[in-house]
Amino acid sequence: MGASTHPAGSGQTGRETGRTRVALRWHLAEEDDEGTLFPDETAMTRHVGTGEFRGMEFLHVNARSIINAVPAASRMSFRYTINPYRGCSHACSYCFARPTHDYLGLNIGEDFERRIVVKVNAVERLRAELRSPKWAGEHIAMGTNTDPYQSAEGKYHLTQGVVRTLGELKNPFSILTKSTLILRDLELLTAAARRTSVHLNFSIGTLDREVWKLTEPGTPPPERRLTAVRRLNDAGVPCGVLVAPVLPGLSDGDDQVREVVEACVDAGAVSVAAIGLHLRPGVREHFMGWLAAARPDLVPLYERRFRRGSYQPKAEQARLAAVVAEVVKRRGGGTRQVRRYIEDVGGEDGVMAAALAAANGAADADAGAGRAAAVAAARSAAERAATLPARRTGGGEQLRLL
Repeated sequence: MGASTHPAGSGQTGRETGRTRVALRWHLAEEDDEGTLFPDETAMTRHVGTGEFRGMEFLHVNARSIINAVPAASRMSFRYTINPYRGCSHACSYCFARPTHDYLGLNIGEDFERRIVVKVNAVERLRAELRSPKWAGEHIAMGTNTDPYQSAEGKYHLTQGVVRTLGELKNPFSILTKSTLILRDLELLTAAARRTSVHLNFSIGTLDREVWKLTEPGTPPPERRLTAVRRLNDAGVPCGVLVAPVLPGLSDGDDQVREVVEACVDAGAVSVAAIGLHLRPGVREHFMGWLAAARPDLVPLYERRFRRGSYQPKAEQARLAAVVAEVVKRRGGGTRQVRRYIEDVGGEDGVMAAALAAANGAADADAGAGRAAAVAAARSAAERAATLPARRTGGGEQLRLL
C-alpha cells in the first residue's frame, strides 16, 4: 500500500497522469433531495494511475453529501453510512457492490475493479454535515458498500480523514474491511475508541490460500488479517470477524469453517459470525460467468443452491451458525452478553443484520425472505449458547457468538 504525500482528504494525487474531464452517469445511488449526487455530473476528472497503481483509473468527483441515509424500509440496524470510494480493487468475484458501477454507466467486471470513483471532498463534507444542527450524532457504518481501506485509500487517505473527524467529534462508527491497511490508522482508532463507540469487523471467509487467491485476489492474505484482528483488540479497539461469505464447494466444509473460527478465537476476536454466500441479480450473472471459467465443475452445485433465488436454503445458514456455536462452546467462549452487545450496536437484529448487509449485499430496501431466515437462524444459535461461560480474550473483551 503506497502512502500519499498529501494530507488526508486533500484530494490531491500527484502520482498519476492523463487528467481528462469525463461524463459519468450517476443515478439510483445516494440521490439527495435535489435528485442528483454531484453539483455538475459532467465535472469529473480521470486520473490514470502509475507505479503501484498502474492499470487503474481514478475518477475524481465532488459529492453533494457524504453521510448517506439508509432507506427507511430497510431492516438494517444502522441508519447511516459513508462510502468514500465506489468500485474496489479487491476484485472479489462475489462482491455484492458490483452493480453500483452499472448505475454509473460502467461495467461491473473490470471497470469495477480498475476504475475507482473517489469522492475527493469526503472529509470536508463530513465535517460540515456533522456540525449541522440537523445531525443527531447517530452511528455511522463504513464498509457497507466497497472497502474503505482498499488500495486507493493508500493514495488518497480519505478514510483516514473520516476516522479522524468522527473521533474528534465523538461520533460513533463501525468499519467492515478485508484490508490490513487499517493498521496504519491504529493510533487514530485507539483515540476514537476512547472518545466514542467504535467497533470493527474483518471479513475472513477462508484460510485456504488457493481459494483466497482465486476468489479475492486483491486482498491481503487471511493470516495477515488475523494478525490485524489481534493487534486491534490488543490496542483496545473491539474487532470481530465475519467468516463471510462462505462459498459452496470452495470454503463451506464443516472442517474449513471450523478452522477459520478456531483461528478467530485464537486471534482474540470479540465476535464471530459465519454467513453464506448470496447472489442478487447482476452479481449472480457476473459470478456464474466467472465460475464457469474458473471452476466449471462447481456450476451445477451453484445452480442447485440458488435455483429458488438469491439465497441458499435457510438450512445452510443454520448449519454454519451451528458450526460456529460448537467451536465457541468447545473453546470456552460464550454469549452471556450477546443481547446487550446487539442492543449497543443498534436495532433488534443488531450485528447480524449489519453483517448480512455488509458482507452479503442487502443493498436495497427489499429485505427478502432469505435474509430474514438467516438472521433468525444466527440469532437462534446465539441464544442456544447464551448460558455458556464467558472467556476473556486478549483484547479484554468477552468472545461473543453472533
